[in-house]
Amino acid sequence: MAPATLFKHEVDSQPWPELDYAQWKDTCATLHLWTQIVGKIRLAQTPWLNHAWHVPLYVTTQGLSTSPIPYDKRTFQIDFDLVNHLLLIETNDGAVTSMPLKGRSVADFYASLLAVLGSLGLRVRIHKTPSEMVDGIAFDQDHRHATYDPQAAHRFGQALVQTDRVFKQFRARFIGKCSPVHFFWGSFDLAVTRFSGRPAPQHPGGVPNCPDWVTREAYSHEVSSCGFWPGGEALPYPVFYAYAYPEPFGFKSAAVRPKGARYNADFHEFILPYEEVRLAPEPDVMLLDFLQSSYDAVANLGRWDRAALERTLPPKQHDPD
Repeated sequence: MAPATLFKHEVDSQPWPELDYAQWKDTCATLHLWTQIVGKIRLAQTPWLNHAWHVPLYVTTQGLSTSPIPYDKRTFQIDFDLVNHLLLIETNDGAVTSMPLKGRSVADFYASLLAVLGSLGLRVRIHKTPSEMVDGIAFDQDHRHATYDPQAAHRFGQALVQTDRVFKQFRARFIGKCSPVHFFWGSFDLAVTRFSGRPAPQHPGGVPNCPDWVTREAYSHEVSSCGFWPGGEALPYPVFYAYAYPEPFGFKSAAVRPKGARYNADFHEFILPYEEVRLAPEPDVMLLDFLQSSYDAVANLGRWDRAALERTLPPKQHDPD
């Protein structure tokens, strides 16, 4: 039997691709809204999990996925393929279809996706106002955002792949309660969150177009959280970030590494520019140092029970043979 043909796409020579926010901000804004539509479809169909862990997307080798979504006795899945630039829709009973990812308005994307789902017998209704945005335009009315640069979207997908890989190494060091590494479409960032196990003060809420009770459940217990954000108007370049809720006294002046990391008083978190990691001789080592040192500051200043929550080495892998 002849081997299957493998299709290889052109990729950046660097595993950590360049990600210039100014160059792709219009595509970023459009893609953000597309992920909100897909994420809200998952939200509408999935049983509620603590801390809203039922709503995020997950990084794949090609982009982002909802994972299986229940629909009566069936399941379906929606994937952003940022390599071949397709939105893939699959069901457990064998239906497979796709939509091209191209320059098209949010309103067109919304109408087309709901029509495709309807043709598969999947009739879903979602709240059409974007979450966590001030003055967001209803999806079916948004003809403003309609840009899609395939190369930029591909670079973003590969940045997610690299970040997801390192975040999972960091997550493996913790045996206490910890979130998956997951992509929140509301804020458009990849995150992983550790919990001390102790209740936290009630969060003040105030996130635009997000009920306060959702935010308060998300921060019901003390957390140390880190993530990757591709940038926005308030901070026009991609960053890795780390924060605590509640923030322990002394955190903002903690010795978080590497040298390029700094505390941002507007965001109440440490940030490390993505570009510094990308250009480092050993990007994985630099990023892990940032994640670990920021967590160390939270856990030490907040007096977490580190002996009960951490392990220094993962268990040995045994060959099943």
